[in-house]
Amino acid sequence: MKKYRIFIVDDEPKILRFIAANLKSLGYEVYTFQNGTEALANFDALDPELVLMDIMMPGMDGFELLKRLRKFSDVPVIILTARGNSNDKVQGLNMGADDYLTKPFSLDELFARVNAVLRRFAGKLPGQGAASELKNGDIIIKQAQRRVWIKDRELKLTETEYNLFSLLMVNAGKVLTHEQLLCEVWGSEYRDDVEYLRVAIARIRQKIRNSACSEECIVTYPGVGYMIASREAEEHHR
Repeated sequence: MKKYRIFIVDDEPKILRFIAANLKSLGYEVYTFQNGTEALANFDALDPELVLMDIMMPGMDGFELLKRLRKFSDVPVIILTARGNSNDKVQGLNMGADDYLTKPFSLDELFARVNAVLRRFAGKLPGQGAASELKNGDIIIKQAQRRVWIKDRELKLTETEYNLFSLLMVNAGKVLTHEQLLCEVWGSEYRDDVEYLRVAIARIRQKIRNSACSEECIVTYPGVGYMIASREAEEHHR
């Protein structure tokens, strides 16, 4: 069994010791830091595969740490915080966090979230190995490389964004429900967390617009789900 390296960044020593002891008991390799500066200083040497971080810390807070991490790394991040309002949650997800858990939380819930995020980043989604390249109009996905191009310009996506976008591409022309997308990309534990899906779709759309592509390729079906239109099918019927 692979022994994942996990960073925990929190200014409360009791929480650090409590979470670290429990994760170590499950076989994880755990490193603890009381501020973002220490975590960043040790990032390259220890190369963590998951970061758990608080938001409210002295000096560099969690949002600033996440912002700096996302400049050079796609490491999955779970925010653990007492700040439970929806604005903070959306801000964290928009900045690239992969999950957001409000204190107090149960250990079972934390373990489930850790397992779900590591599972998401460790493997590919069902059906992605069927074809090495997906093409739909101006969009090309090279699945072996996990890279996306639109009109010859590469679209830089995080792991979660790639998994979501490629799932929609594999099923181009079909409407996938919120629950289907959440279960496939985030895991069944997230089947009701539509906010995660909306934020991820918004981030993908923004990146597509930033790539100078004016075409809206992801179609919203309010209250139902999302679809990428099948361009080949549209052209065939003209």
